[in-house]
Amino acid sequence: MTRTVHCHLLGKDLPGLDYQTYPGDLGKRIFENVSAEAWQQWLSHQTMLINEHRLSPINPEHRKFLEEQMEKYFFTGGAEMPEGYVPSD
Repeated sequence: MTRTVHCHLLGKDLPGLDYQTYPGDLGKRIFENVSAEAWQQWLSHQTMLINEHRLSPINPEHRKFLEEQMEKYFFTGGAEMPEGYVPSD
């Protein structure tokens, strides 16, 4: 049976993640408060950040930046958009 969470990002009850997708306390907060749909949106946003900033997930500084952006994206609404980004319609 699918578990339901009240998604902090999308503001409604939606199917939650099947398992904790990120380690540590942040991962636990995401598992408990973020829907599977919002997680997929984050993955797209993260991919854009990696590509636009030419980040390497094996670089500790880049991982720290991505983790900070993840927390902002889900919980404080201040995730960075790449310079010059224009959303598509």
